[in-house]
Amino acid sequence: MKPSTILQLAAVFLICQIGLCRSSAVLAADKRPNIIFLMADDQATYSMGCYGTPKAKTPNLDQLALDGIVFDHHYDTTAICMASRASVMTGLYEYRTGCNFEHGPMMQSIWQNSYPMLLRNAGYTTAFAGKFGFEVKDSPDAKGKGELPEEDFDRWGGGPGQTSYETKKNRSMAKYAKEYPHSTLSYGAFGRDFVQDASKGDKPFCLSISFKAPHHPVTPDPKFAHVYAGETFTKPVNYGRENGEHFSIQSRQGRQYERFVSWNYADRYDEVMAKYYQQIYAIDVAVGMIREALSEAGTADNTVIIYTSDNGFMCGSHGYGSKVLPYEESSRVPLIVYDPRHSNSGKKLRCDALTGNVDFAPTILDMAGVEIPAGLDGQSLVPLYDDPTAAIHDSLPLINVWGPKEVRSLGVVTKDWKYIFWSYAEGELQPTEELYDLKNDRLELKNLAADASHAASLGKLQQLYDRHVAAWKVLAVPYNDYQRYATIFDRTIPWVGKAGLINAK
Repeated sequence: MKPSTILQLAAVFLICQIGLCRSSAVLAADKRPNIIFLMADDQATYSMGCYGTPKAKTPNLDQLALDGIVFDHHYDTTAICMASRASVMTGLYEYRTGCNFEHGPMMQSIWQNSYPMLLRNAGYTTAFAGKFGFEVKDSPDAKGKGELPEEDFDRWGGGPGQTSYETKKNRSMAKYAKEYPHSTLSYGAFGRDFVQDASKGDKPFCLSISFKAPHHPVTPDPKFAHVYAGETFTKPVNYGRENGEHFSIQSRQGRQYERFVSWNYADRYDEVMAKYYQQIYAIDVAVGMIREALSEAGTADNTVIIYTSDNGFMCGSHGYGSKVLPYEESSRVPLIVYDPRHSNSGKKLRCDALTGNVDFAPTILDMAGVEIPAGLDGQSLVPLYDDPTAAIHDSLPLINVWGPKEVRSLGVVTKDWKYIFWSYAEGELQPTEELYDLKNDRLELKNLAADASHAASLGKLQQLYDRHVAAWKVLAVPYNDYQRYATIFDRTIPWVGKAGLINAK
């Protein structure tokens, strides 16, 4: 055999070997888990049976809880949809995403490191449906408000703004309007169809759905009107204005306070709550549709499911409605994680570690075997699934830089304590501190900030708070009006030294 022929055969053999290696790598990649991330809008923890509400009819979510692990101390670091969704996608606090109402859209440079983008770049088939919640812009100086990143997903069912409960009004979901005229079930159908199609492919998939429900305007699917018909509900122990007198006067200046009356928690509680629960029941049905599709497609055993909400809802607690405020009903939300591959699944486990919405991006990337960007504020939840008694955070900030300037505040929460600083101090208002022993007072019925017997705890929480303010000063984006709040929230600076900042436009 000629030397040239030997070299040609050797080259062919080498090419084949490289091809086999690549094929093996693809096969290995195919074994990565599929991931489904499901998020409600304005869902409080007490709206589910698995969180201790017997009258809450959520059979599919309760089964998901039994199959996976329930997290009991999970917080949205900003309790309003736009900022929360930006944190979910990126693993960054609001002042680092630069994204919220009255502030501005997300920059493309930050979006490029979001979990949907990184997963798609790593070979995942990706899909999104529902309320996306924010827009993406090339730079702070670029003209226009920004755009939805529709082209960054393999399948798109998302929409701008708040989207609509009428499926036909959501352009990307219009094909489902005849069979599912109410948007909640249309998202279940979108998820079902994507699962069925993606399961036939040779790549892992990631499906993200953001339900509009139970966000206002109250619009329950009439298909489920019978579910809570005539039902009555026990009011929580902290219900009513008499249980909010110890809250700061600043917290009463926003719409959350007046909505206790205007949204009828004060006079038609049972009617309001029945509709609220009815909207969540439809989400539960949609979750059932998606899980059934996984089973039928044969991919259930390799699909991680995460369920949560973008923020909670006050629903009359302490005499408030709506969200935004750093109190428990507004900032603490449900979280269920189910990994069918894990030996801890199906053991009915609960985790009381402190977790936050910034943890979703690193968790999803970790599960997918994709490198987590350096410097994220969130941590992977995987260690907690391995050991529910472990911990990943000592504290998380509770941010509000939206709405009336009086209500803008910063808090810090640990697993057992919460500290809130209300900086605004004009007229009758003075800088106000609130301290709650969450371990013994989850309903936040007693402010301990002025209690001398809790001075040590107050000091520890103040130190944690100061640490978060210091991080804000260093890490806040230099656009969309975030830098001034590091000074506004600095409790060591007298109001006279920062009044001009809070009043500036």
